[in-house]
Amino acid sequence: MRAESCLLSKRSGTSFVSKIVADFLFIGSGIVLTLELLVGSIFIGLVVGGLFAVARACCICKTAINCIVSVVRGTPVILQLSFFYFAVPQIFGCKLGIVLTGIIAFGINSSAYVSEILRAGIESLPKGQFEVSRSLGIPAFHMWKDIILPQVVMNIFPTFINETVTLLKETALVATIGGMDVMRRSQVIAAEQYEYFIPLSIAAFIYYLFVLLIEFIGRKVEGLKLYAENLQRP
Repeated sequence: MRAESCLLSKRSGTSFVSKIVADFLFIGSGIVLTLELLVGSIFIGLVVGGLFAVARACCICKTAINCIVSVVRGTPVILQLSFFYFAVPQIFGCKLGIVLTGIIAFGINSSAYVSEILRAGIESLPKGQFEVSRSLGIPAFHMWKDIILPQVVMNIFPTFINETVTLLKETALVATIGGMDVMRRSQVIAAEQYEYFIPLSIAAFIYYLFVLLIEFIGRKVEGLKLYAENLQRP
């Protein structure tokens, strides 16, 4: 924190434009932590959420999974983040780092919503596909990997993009446990300079750019999907 104060004090005599640029660079350097949290939590969300969805469809530990999903969806993200950072070390005697805590907390939270998204996608498929696969003797693993999940993923892709956008914005909560992400760095500048409009506006601009980028990627993937479908038509 002292190093951050020195950095900010050196910029006090600069021009307005230089100050804006310096603030933008300081806040923008928090993108690294934001991306680490986003990518890590998406990975956990997809893996755990996918396992939950398939297990529930196969009636494996369905009651337990339903309870876990209900609890995760029914409690605030900031509570879950605080639980892993403050409560887990007291229980197990090992303190988790800020990045690891954020990835685990956001990942588990995302997995609950991803499992519900995938469940809806699985239930939207015709039941005949499952029956035909079983009648042809296709192993369950290959049925899910080659027949069911590819269709589900493409059907729920727009919803997954929305979940990714929501997850990106939720990563700002890591500032509550001291993570120096985009949001936290804007708060540092605001507290040092007693000026909130510019640093918070810069943070909002950075988050908005990332949201636009995610939506752009989503539209491109959907466009490729439609293009592939048109090629397959006679």
